[in-house]
Amino acid sequence: MYSNKEQWLQQSKLFLSNSLNSQFVLSNINTLRAVLQFHEYNYYVLNNALISDNEYDFLFNLLTKAEKENPEIITKDSPTQRVGSSLNNGFETVQHLVPMLSLENSYNETDLLDFDRKAKEASGLQEIEYCVEPKLDGASISLIYENDLLTRATTRGNGVEGDDITTNIKQIRSIPLSAPFSKYGIRQIEIRGEVMMTKEAFQKYNEKLTQQGLATVANPRNTAAGSLRIKDPKEVAQRNLDAFLYHISYITQNNTHKVNTHSQQLNLLWNCGFRSTENEKFVAKNINEVIEYVTSFEQKRDDLPYEIDGMVIKVNSLLLQEQLGMTSHHPRWAIAYKFKARQATTVLNAVEFQVGRTGAITPVAKLEPVFIGGVTVSSISVHNVEYIKEKDLKIGDTVLIERAGDVIPQIVKSITTARKGNEHEIVFPENCPVCKNQLFKEEGEAVWRCINIECEAQVVEKIIHFASKDAMDIKGLGDAIVRKFYEKNLLKDIPTIYKLNLTNIGEIEGFGKKSIDNLQAAIASSKQQPLNRLIYGLGIRFVGETTAKTLANSVEHLLEFKNKTTDDLQTLEDVGTKVAKSIHHFFSNESNINMILELEQLGLQLKNTKKQTINIGELAGQTFLFTGTLSKLKRNQAEALAEQHGGIIVSGVSAKLNYLIVGDDAGSKLEKAKKINTIKILNEEEFLQMIG
Repeated sequence: MYSNKEQWLQQSKLFLSNSLNSQFVLSNINTLRAVLQFHEYNYYVLNNALISDNEYDFLFNLLTKAEKENPEIITKDSPTQRVGSSLNNGFETVQHLVPMLSLENSYNETDLLDFDRKAKEASGLQEIEYCVEPKLDGASISLIYENDLLTRATTRGNGVEGDDITTNIKQIRSIPLSAPFSKYGIRQIEIRGEVMMTKEAFQKYNEKLTQQGLATVANPRNTAAGSLRIKDPKEVAQRNLDAFLYHISYITQNNTHKVNTHSQQLNLLWNCGFRSTENEKFVAKNINEVIEYVTSFEQKRDDLPYEIDGMVIKVNSLLLQEQLGMTSHHPRWAIAYKFKARQATTVLNAVEFQVGRTGAITPVAKLEPVFIGGVTVSSISVHNVEYIKEKDLKIGDTVLIERAGDVIPQIVKSITTARKGNEHEIVFPENCPVCKNQLFKEEGEAVWRCINIECEAQVVEKIIHFASKDAMDIKGLGDAIVRKFYEKNLLKDIPTIYKLNLTNIGEIEGFGKKSIDNLQAAIASSKQQPLNRLIYGLGIRFVGETTAKTLANSVEHLLEFKNKTTDDLQTLEDVGTKVAKSIHHFFSNESNINMILELEQLGLQLKNTKKQTINIGELAGQTFLFTGTLSKLKRNQAEALAEQHGGIIVSGVSAKLNYLIVGDDAGSKLEKAKKINTIKILNEEEFLQMIG
C-alpha cells in the first residue's frame, strides 16, 4: 500500500507550491485526492505523520475549495465526503449479509485443550493450525464494500440485523472510503471489526470535557460504542475514534487471488489499507503453541496503545472453518481466551455513608484514583458492616482492587503488611448521615436503614427512581436535574413532578424554551404509562419490574391492594412471604395511599387498561425465567415475546417455574434449575422455535 513514499511526498510539495494555480489543482484533482488519502493512511493507520497538521489542512482546504467551485468533480471516496452536512434523523435497521455470532469463552488452559479436542474429533486431524490475535475491547461493526467503495456500515445489533451507521463510520479516518479490493478480484466484501478509542485519545477527550466543565466518561469502550449512535456526525469526528478490522465474513472473489487461511485474510485487509491485527497475529502449529503465546501476551497487554480483554483463537484454514460450522450462538472454529481480572493497589482515603431510596445505608470507599481495566476507579461500595469486618478494612489502608471486564470493581483485601500504624477503624454511624434520625436494622439483615420516610436523601432517590427509564421514563428528569430542582424547592415529592412551575424552571441556567417544552411533553406522556410501570416506579421494597407486572395483572385498580392480606398476595406467582409483607406494609401506610390518590387526581393511570389475559396463546399460563446473555434478543425483548404468547415472567428459580431460558454465563440460576426435575431448560434458539 503506497509503496513509493518519496513520490507521494514529492506530489504533496507540488500542490503546496502550486496552491494559487487553480488550473493546476483542477487538472490534477484526482492526484490531490490520492495524496490526501496517502497521508490519512500514514497518520491514522501507520501512526506515522509525514507532513505537519497545518500542511495537511492546507491540502484538504485546497481540495474542498476546488470541489465547492466545481461540484461535478466530487467523488464518493473523496476525503471531503467524510463529514456529513446535516444531522442523522435516525438509524435504519438493516440485515447483515452473514449473522454476527458471539464467541465461546475460555478462561484457562483446560478450556483451550477441550476446544482443540472437539475440533480434532470433528475434523479427523491429528494437529490443527490456529491463528491467534488480540481480543479488542470496543464496539463491533460490519462494513460492506462494493466495487472498491464503502457502501454500508452497521452495528452488531442482535447479530442478525443492526443499525445503519454509515455516515458516522465515515468520520473514522482509519477506515478508508475506498479500498483496492478489485486488485484482488473482489467485487463485494463484508468485513467485521471493532471501533475503539485509544488510551491516548480517551485521556485527551476526558481532558477536553474537564476544561468545558462537563462530566468525564468512564471508559474507552463505552465511549466508542456511544459515539457510533450520535446524531451529529461532526461530533463523532471530534472524538478521534479508531477501528481495527479482523474478519472477512462474506466475499465474492475470483479463484486467481483466492485466500485460503484466516491469516491471509488479515494480510489482505492490511494490504488494502485497513488497520487489521496483522502485526499482532500469531500462527500456531498446534494448541500447545497457542497456550504458550496467549500466556506470554497477557504480560504485555498494558504496553498496547488500546485496551484488550483477551485473545481470539481461530482455526486458520477457511476450508476447515466451513467444515466445523457453527451453532446458533457461536462458530465451532473460534474461541475467546479471557485474561484474568485486572488488579491494582491503591489507598483507602475515607468512607462515605450514602442513603438509598429505601433508607438503606451504603458505605462507599473513597480511593486514591487508580486506572484499572479501562476505567479510573475512585469509589467502590463496601456494602455493610460485616463486609468491612471480613475484609479487615481501615482508613489509610493500602488495598488490592480487582475488575474483570464489565464487572463492578471490588476490594479483594487490605494489604495488612503495608500498614504504618496511622490507619484507623471505619466507624459505622448510629444516626442517618442526612436527617440524623436513629438507624434501624431488621433481624436477619445485614443492612442498617433510616426509617424516617421524610428523610431528604430518600425523597430525592425516590423521585429519581420514579422518573427513571424502566419506571415512568420521564426524559429530561435525570439524577442531576432532580437534585437541582429539589435544591431550588421546585420538587419536594413524587406528585410535585406533575405540578412543576415551568416559569421558575425557565429561570434556571441551561433551561430554554425547547428544554422546557420537551420536559413538559415527557411528563404529560408519563401519565399514560401502564400500571406495572407505575407500581415499579413507586419504589416498593423487593418489587422489581417482573413482580410489578405480576401485581398489575392481578387487579383492575391499584388501590385494590389496600384490602389484600399477606396471604392474598402470596397466592400470586413469584410473591413470597418477604415480598408480600413489604407490599402489605406499603399499602397500609396512609401517606402512601394519599400520594396515590393525588397521582390519580393529577391524571395518572391507576386502572389496569392493559391487563394481560393469560389463558390464550400457545404458552398460556406457563412461567418463564431468562438468565445469562442472549445473542439475538435483549432480555426485555425476550420477556415481551413470552408474554405476548401467554407466558408469565417470574424472577426466581422455584418449583413453580416451567421454563428456564439460558444464554451465556447463566450462573447460579442454571445450577439451581438443574436440581428441580420439573423445570425445562432451553437455549435461546429453542425458545424462539417454541414460539414459532
